[in-house]
Formats: sequence, C-alpha cells, structure tokens
Amino acid sequence: MTPAFNVLFLCTHNSARSLMAEAILGQVGKGKFNAYSAGSEPAATPMPEVLSKLGTLGHDTARLRCKSWDEFTGPDAPRMDFVIMLCDVLQGQECPDFGDKPVTAAWPLPDPAKFTGSAVERATMINELYGMIRRRLDIFVNLPYASLDRMALKKRLDEIGDASSRVPA
Repeated sequence: MTPAFNVLFLCTHNSARSLMAEAILGQVGKGKFNAYSAGSEPAATPMPEVLSKLGTLGHDTARLRCKSWDEFTGPDAPRMDFVIMLCDVLQGQECPDFGDKPVTAAWPLPDPAKFTGSAVERATMINELYGMIRRRLDIFVNLPYASLDRMALKKRLDEIGDASSRVPA
C-alpha cells in the first residue's frame, strides 16, 4: 500500500483559504493525502463565514484552527511532500525551510479578509473562493503521481495555480 502524501497549505492568517484547502483535501483526498494548513501571522480564529460554508457543504470543521507554520518546521513535524502557498500576494514573505523534499507551488487566491462588501457580496466571494480551491484540488488529487517525476509534478502544480490558463485534467 502506498503511503499518503502530506500536503501543507500556507497563507498569511490561516483563517480562510488555507483552512478551506485543508478541509476540502481532507475530504476529496481521503486515504491518498493528509492535509494541513498554517500561516505566517495566524489569526486568533477562523473566519466564521468560512467555517459556516464548509459545514454547510459537509466538511468536518471540528479540528480546523489558525496555527503558525512554525508547527511544521520542528523535528517532530510531519514531513511534507507538497507545500502550496495560497496568498494573493506574497508581500516579501519568506517561507520557512521545509527541507528539500516537498514540491512547492503558488496558487494565488484573493484574500477574503481584505474584502469589504455586503453580507450577500461576502457570501458570493466565499462561494467563488471555495469553487476555485475545489476545482484545483480535484485536479491535484487525480494527477498520475506514479508516472510523474519531481520536475513534472512541479510543472503540473504550477499549471493548476495559474488562473490565466486552462488546466489540462
């Protein structure tokens, strides 16, 4: 039996995008992937709209919490196979060293914490963000991992994150 891949999703506050990705991959990648998330400056709590959306769609939110990426850099941390950054702008942030093993990618997504609009507009934005993450992860979990080397995996992950192009399935 092939062991599951460990995937870490990063964003600044770990309160929306990365938590969505962790919950979605936890569901669609069950058995093949272990999903984690963290942030460089974690918020005190997840965004309530995000938890509500995930719960409504049947995702387990009980274990979701905002946490620092420092939890994933120590000797007792799980070894990551993939590290995916979801920040819309990296703003000069340097990611910690996760070793030379993980394949890294940037899937820039808008930050819902920066969005100011009506309740309906915010709900629409959360729905769209969920859809963007879900589509990318549906492609990600179906990549032919056994037949791709490290460079090919990196290329495919970058393609998935490139919103300006259609991603081949």
